Amino acid sequence: MRENTGTEGTALKDNAPGEAAPGESVLDEPAVADAARGRAVEHELRQRSPQGPDKVPPSAGLRLLAVHAHPDDESSKGAAMMAAYVQAGARVMVATATGGERGDLLNPAAAEIQQCHRDLPGVRRLEMQTAAEALGIEHVWLGFIDSGLPEGDPLPPLPAGSFATLDLEQAAAPLVRLIRHFRPHVITCYDESGGYPHPDHIMSHRITMEAYHAAGDPQRYPGTGEPWQPQKLYYDRAFNPARFRAVHEALLEAGFESPYTERLAWLDGDERPEWMVDHEVTTQIPVGDYLEKRDAALRAHRTQVEPEGFFFATPNDFLRRVWPYDDFVLAHSRVETQTPEYDLFAGLR
Repeated sequence: MRENTGTEGTALKDNAPGEAAPGESVLDEPAVADAARGRAVEHELRQRSPQGPDKVPPSAGLRLLAVHAHPDDESSKGAAMMAAYVQAGARVMVATATGGERGDLLNPAAAEIQQCHRDLPGVRRLEMQTAAEALGIEHVWLGFIDSGLPEGDPLPPLPAGSFATLDLEQAAAPLVRLIRHFRPHVITCYDESGGYPHPDHIMSHRITMEAYHAAGDPQRYPGTGEPWQPQKLYYDRAFNPARFRAVHEALLEAGFESPYTERLAWLDGDERPEWMVDHEVTTQIPVGDYLEKRDAALRAHRTQVEPEGFFFATPNDFLRRVWPYDDFVLAHSRVETQTPEYDLFAGLR
């Protein structure tokens, strides 16, 4: 896929009678029109460009915890944000609920890795380590077993003992312990739909809500450490339809093909799924300088992410001009803040 700058293809042609003096050349009129269109698109993109800051503030002494369901989720949702805060001096930790034991080999090219066929969970753990190093984050496993994504009508029961089948307090206890040990000021997680309705994503949301509200209460979860109260909770909005739409329109106007056409048709169609929720984005974190770190983390998950797949369909330089943010929804705050925000630690500094 190649960008059409609007000036590419501008050419000289021999002048026709009456168009120029003998021996002279004139610009091809369609090419002139293309150049003008290119300048108009550039102007519109500049006008559309986000108006917030281009970097997060210095963040030494602040701590962020992101809760995810499986290895690779941290790299497809908020990865650039985490890299930005690490660079700004914050401590950033990812808690991964399960080992992704029931995940499939989603990148066919990874089939050449022999270990995938005898120990895919082991490979995914190594991938997670590489992704964490790419982002500069700390990482812990909560130790639960992947529930898998059930299919069929009716849906089959989830495997006994898997993450999504557990009692809420049983599943939340390790996260409460982690919060009381790591003492995060801010926590991020999925919304009540899970971002999409994978049982482990929904359970990750549930245990995060439980732990966020319980970790500061000395009467709850005894034996899991000294109470600690996080101050802000955010929902990740990686699949923000407004972002898809803005990037889609800008891609078309700039002469690109858009990878979002089918997704937007689905989002805007009559068969919009009942589980999909609409949370207004309140907080946009500037991540333009960290998109390559996000890409490195995604590519670390080779068994799950195709290196030429959807996540890499839009050039980073283009994203930096159109939507250089990771999007979040402020779900709960114990400190005073005003939206829109451009900093997850707003009100805490």
